[in-house]
Amino acid sequence: MKTLLLADIDWEKMFVPSNSILEIIIRGTITYWAIFLAIRFFRRGTGQLSISDLLLVILIADAAQNSMAGEYHSITEGIALVGTLLFWDFAIDWLGYRSVFFAKLAQPDTVVLVKDGIMQRKNMATQLISEDELMQILRLNGVDSLKDVKQCNLEGGGNISVIKRKE
Repeated sequence: MKTLLLADIDWEKMFVPSNSILEIIIRGTITYWAIFLAIRFFRRGTGQLSISDLLLVILIADAAQNSMAGEYHSITEGIALVGTLLFWDFAIDWLGYRSVFFAKLAQPDTVVLVKDGIMQRKNMATQLISEDELMQILRLNGVDSLKDVKQCNLEGGGNISVIKRKE
């Protein structure tokens, strides 16, 4: 029987990569873009995370883990993977600031939900926003009635803006 010692540390396994760093960067890049595009085109943005949004993030993280890194043991490999994901997150923001194409890719267009007191039901249906949900959003913005709304938008970043009519 082997006894476990607190000082029995495998320093080589902790710091020497067991996989190619380039492979980890490529896996991280492919996985990042696949998840980014899937979320961009199949999820609506929201100003706050709901329980289903949080669950989606957790499931994506779990599902993507093996496709990104497989099994790795060294800190160096973990740092390379995290660095790759942080790089792409920054790169998309940077490219979106500098390029109209990437700006449109990174952030969807604004969607009008209410115009001159009238619900835009087609847009609401496209974004899966119910009348009850819209009214809750309006109340949270200090609006009691649709007639008091000049315009209400689902912004590209996921927030909802309400412009009240002037009295």
